[in-house]
Amino acid sequence: MDAIFSLEQIETVAAVFLKKFPTHKIWAFHAPMGAGKTTFINALCKQLGVKDGLSSPTFAIVNEYACEKGPVYHMDWYRLQSESEAMDAGIEDILQSGAYCFVEWPENAPGLLGPEVLHLNLEVLDPSTRRLFKEDRSA
Repeated sequence: MDAIFSLEQIETVAAVFLKKFPTHKIWAFHAPMGAGKTTFINALCKQLGVKDGLSSPTFAIVNEYACEKGPVYHMDWYRLQSESEAMDAGIEDILQSGAYCFVEWPENAPGLLGPEVLHLNLEVLDPSTRRLFKEDRSA
């Protein structure tokens, strides 16, 4: 699955990815700083029916949003120093909850993510265009 889109198309792309990967509850986003991870995750949350004010959990590590289908978790692991710090924060329990979990900077605690995780790469093509694609981890 591969999508090239502008900010105006982000809601549509989020809806398409949710339909394409309905059984995946944990989504890990790999992208450089400023690529739009938070913006895309906000679009996913809106598609899932989250009505709360959405913000980046950079300082809190995890934000929980209410949704009719159950909680949705948005995690930002940028500031994590270790996997044990994530475990102390209760991240492992959240990942095993069965709820949607959207993770930014998953490379900072890769041992917490199992084979069921959907790994997505977000590339900056130009200032207003992004490419989102599923990472092949079958090797």
